[in-house]
Amino acid sequence: MEELLQMFQPDHQQNPAQFALKKKLQRLWDKYGANLLHCYDIPGLPPDNLKMEAMFSHLRRHQRRISGRKSTTALRYFGQYQVLFLAESEKHLLEQIQEVPTAEYKTQRLRLALAEAPRQRKHRLHHDPISAIQVLVNQHTELLSVLDSQTLKYQLDS
Repeated sequence: MEELLQMFQPDHQQNPAQFALKKKLQRLWDKYGANLLHCYDIPGLPPDNLKMEAMFSHLRRHQRRISGRKSTTALRYFGQYQVLFLAESEKHLLEQIQEVPTAEYKTQRLRLALAEAPRQRKHRLHHDPISAIQVLVNQHTELLSVLDSQTLKYQLDS
């Protein structure tokens, strides 16, 4: 990122908007750069936080149900502590996360992907039915060819 910022050198006189943008980006990168894009430094860590956002959304809905309030401002300030189940501190939580073997992490990610597959298929079917149906037809054709080859192999072995 620092290389990109160094390469981008707009002229203050000819491109004032680009110069202002570059100045703001440089300031933000200097201030927050160490905390940004850290997911790419840790192998296996997903590059987004969509699952975490979903978890906080679930916590917000739960908070609304049990309190009857529309506002969840308390959760905004203290929600992360509801997520720290057994951790005494963020450092302890990080140690717990790092104790998870990579193989187990990948297994859980695969299980999550398999659990999400039906919802994704349904979403694709609603948003792009032609390609979703084509994928199903292709899968059916592949399965038929595998079954035919297994049946043929079984008949030859018998």
